[in-house]
Amino acid sequence: MSTLQKTSIIIPFAPKDMAWQSLLLDLNALPEHTEIILVAASHESKLEAQVFKTNQAFSVIESSMGRASQMNAGANAARNPCLWFLHADSRLDERCLEALDQFDFEKSQLGYFGLRFLNDGPRRMRINSFGVSLRSRFLGIPFGDQGFVISRTNFKKLGQYREDLNSGEDHAFVWAARKNGVKLKKFNASILTSARKYAQHGWGQTTRRHLVETWRQARQFSKQAKII
Repeated sequence: MSTLQKTSIIIPFAPKDMAWQSLLLDLNALPEHTEIILVAASHESKLEAQVFKTNQAFSVIESSMGRASQMNAGANAARNPCLWFLHADSRLDERCLEALDQFDFEKSQLGYFGLRFLNDGPRRMRINSFGVSLRSRFLGIPFGDQGFVISRTNFKKLGQYREDLNSGEDHAFVWAARKNGVKLKKFNASILTSARKYAQHGWGQTTRRHLVETWRQARQFSKQAKII
């Protein structure tokens, strides 16, 4: 069986968030045995998702509110040994599935994709895409919107996502992986994500806030990460 056939795709989504419907269309080409798990944060959202029609089979489960809690619930429900975490507003370029299929998840690796922004934000988002590349490849800090891929065994060993954090659970997970010798592996493909918040809150203000928060979290999580 291929890596894709051994993969469970976990997609947490917030109430009233329907962006995952477009993402499921990108996943229509998945082979048999690939599992898709949508994780709702409310019973109402779960019922709404269950009636969505697509060519690709998927299941919907419910967990407590919070991306970390939802992703952990999806991982605990997963049947397959490889886990792929995707944000609901992600879109996939044509190379993503092929790149993942070549990933050796049985090694001690945390895979991630490049990141590009959709054309729903300011024109200066190319600067942010370049910044993501620098942060990921040279600082070794990819974020969760880059689609983490890891074996279920290693995910459990690293303690899953921290549910005690208000934000930055993906950042903390990367530091836990690095501290425990899990290598970072970049795929030769990109995930596309929305830039709406940069348009809504201003490019400069949003970019500065992310830079400050990343620096603060790096100082905090690099100290808190433990060898398991």
